Amino acid sequence: MYPCSNPELVAAVSEAGGVGIVQPLSLTYVHGYDFREGLRYIRSLTEKPIGVNLLVEKSSQRYLDRIKDWLSISLDEGVSFFVTALGNPRFVVEQVHSRGGQVYHNTTNLKWANKALEAGVDGFICVNDRAGGHAGTESALRILEDLKALGKPLISAGGLSTPEDIVEMMNAGYSGVQLGTRFIASQECSAHADYKQAILEADESQIVLTDKLSGVPVSVIETDQIKTMGVKAGTLARWMLKGSKTKKYMRMYYTLRSFRTLKKDREKAGAYQHFLQAGKSVAGIKQILSVAEIMEEYRDAIIKVETRTVE
Repeated sequence: MYPCSNPELVAAVSEAGGVGIVQPLSLTYVHGYDFREGLRYIRSLTEKPIGVNLLVEKSSQRYLDRIKDWLSISLDEGVSFFVTALGNPRFVVEQVHSRGGQVYHNTTNLKWANKALEAGVDGFICVNDRAGGHAGTESALRILEDLKALGKPLISAGGLSTPEDIVEMMNAGYSGVQLGTRFIASQECSAHADYKQAILEADESQIVLTDKLSGVPVSVIETDQIKTMGVKAGTLARWMLKGSKTKKYMRMYYTLRSFRTLKKDREKAGAYQHFLQAGKSVAGIKQILSVAEIMEEYRDAIIKVETRTVE
């Protein structure tokens, strides 16, 4: 949810019965909090459980040190649920398990799930081809079929916004769901009104992939600006992204640049926006509601599923 997961949104999701996930760069770089103080502010808004998302790709020692610092502070502040992505989560798992917590890892297919399983993760966030942000390549049902034999809880992520979407995933066999785009179009999210309106107006056919943000495909809304700019990296960048030794430097450059671009885009009006991250769940988002209203719709749908199962 970088850069849209402001503290009030995270707290509202947890308070309404979900698990709001803190993205450290959103909390510190975008919203300007000292990380520890930001966590304490969120805890002042809700006593319900929250989680922390750690991107564990070892792009540099400086970044790795920052990740370890965020992890240590999170554990000190009582966080017990973590979501990892983009690297080997072993060092996170070891520290979290020593405190009795759990780690779920983002995965797009069985290959990467097996690697994370070796590191001892407790469950998987299954990122499918309808997701916003870093999208996967497989359908939700394909990932479920491939990973269910691992014997870990599986959470469906991507393309979900309506109660019917949630019911479909639960009936298919997922243990839960993860949503991002739906909560950008909420009253508690501090993203610019034009960003929220773009989500309401978009159709899933307008969700396109660009590698200009991080060097790997990211789902964004195809605005007029995106049409003008194009979604493909330049010739030199594509060459560097293909090289085993050069791709990490190109990805690092893109990622650092995108941190600033995405921060600016969430704060600006239409004509100045470039990258509005969103998934294909836009098709089912027609209103800006409070988090409590959104969660109530989902809760009612899940209760109906559970009631039918008992009967």
